[in-house]
Amino acid sequence: MYIPFSQLPANARVWIYQASRALTEEEVAALGTVLAQFSTEWTSHGETLQASAQIFHNRFLVIANNEDVNSPSGCSIDASVRFVKELEQRLNVSFFDRTQLAFFKDNGVEVVPLKAVKEKISSGELQADSLYFDNTVPTAGQVLNSWPKPAKETWLARYF
Repeated sequence: MYIPFSQLPANARVWIYQASRALTEEEVAALGTVLAQFSTEWTSHGETLQASAQIFHNRFLVIANNEDVNSPSGCSIDASVRFVKELEQRLNVSFFDRTQLAFFKDNGVEVVPLKAVKEKISSGELQADSLYFDNTVPTAGQVLNSWPKPAKETWLARYF
């Protein structure tokens, strides 16, 4: 059963996929129906999941499930990964490249290759208070309330 992301409980589990490029407004608009359909049809052992899927900042696909109602099984998680891979093909984009880090700068998303992070910190381009999209946040509440967050509050803290 589809539920708007903003109406999920704060503890709803999320999976965040970062696109290798910004999606266009047209692509995001076209995905609205596709994401709602996936959320409506996503099941676990024949039971409909209370789910949501939404694009944030034209860069992040966030899939969520209200585990207070029911939890996805291994097969349903596999189905969600297949869905994301289908979106990759449709959009000619990668959602599985974990070597690119995203920061919120100047009201937009700036992507920094992982191997360049230390250099960007040394040069002052990235600072402890730079807002980082930590794609490992586990809940919808964290996505809505503390994502992005200062780099010093994430695994990047060791570099400051």
